[in-house]
Amino acid sequence: MYFKETGIQLSKIIESNLDTVAKYWLVEKIDATIQSKSTKDLYLTYSLIASKIALDNDFDISEVADDLKEYIQTQNGNIQQIARMYLLRKVLEADEDFFSKKVANIIEVADTGELEAFLKFLILLPNAEKYKMVAVDALRTNISTVFNALAYNNPYPGINFDNQQWNQMFLKTAFMQGDLSAISDIDKRANKDLARIISDYAHERWAAGRDIDPDFWRPVAKFISTELLEDMARLLKSENTIENRAGALCCYYSENKDAKKLLNEHPKLIQQIENTTLSWETLKKE
Repeated sequence: MYFKETGIQLSKIIESNLDTVAKYWLVEKIDATIQSKSTKDLYLTYSLIASKIALDNDFDISEVADDLKEYIQTQNGNIQQIARMYLLRKVLEADEDFFSKKVANIIEVADTGELEAFLKFLILLPNAEKYKMVAVDALRTNISTVFNALAYNNPYPGINFDNQQWNQMFLKTAFMQGDLSAISDIDKRANKDLARIISDYAHERWAAGRDIDPDFWRPVAKFISTELLEDMARLLKSENTIENRAGALCCYYSENKDAKKLLNEHPKLIQQIENTTLSWETLKKE
């Protein structure tokens, strides 16, 4: 489980932020859904939360553990989204065998906002790995906000996707000109196939006279081949300072001896990395 005592922590948020009427409505609906095992009631309650619970982005999470608090803040979570995940978690805790497929199918009836909440906070559900195919299906969407809910600052793909699925997410983010730096676990999930594809795509972009987001190179560090070594040389010789930095970071964290030799020609960049003024997090900062 990614967060500890998630159910208890979600309960604290609900207790601290819902007024008496909204809290009674939510608890009553959860109990009724569990007792009746009604798929219709589950989907209806999930949807009605938007009208029954006042939207509040500035809600109280002071009693929540720091890691979950940080995650909710990073995801710009609101009380409606938390209430939806509380609902799903409670029914799953009551009868996972019955409700797990119903929770997975919520994507079929959810509107865009409901789907975003589901993907952003999917990691909060018990046995969240069971819903991987729901997340994988979201990779195919053309709705950027839905895709970003899965791709940005979300630990779920890094934990549950296989290499092909994770590579698809990373590459689609690049194709959509999204924020690659917002993807979690890039270093952990880097792989040889992705490094090769990155190089091939970069050559296509260069041939067409187009720029490449310097963050695109981050996964190649551990997989620098002969061709990628040439790419690093190009980055280090570029007139674009940020490309120089990206090439330096790749070479510095590489285990390729030739990449290290290439980087040795740029002592200033080495110094910046070693004194921590240059990192992937500060790549684009002056």
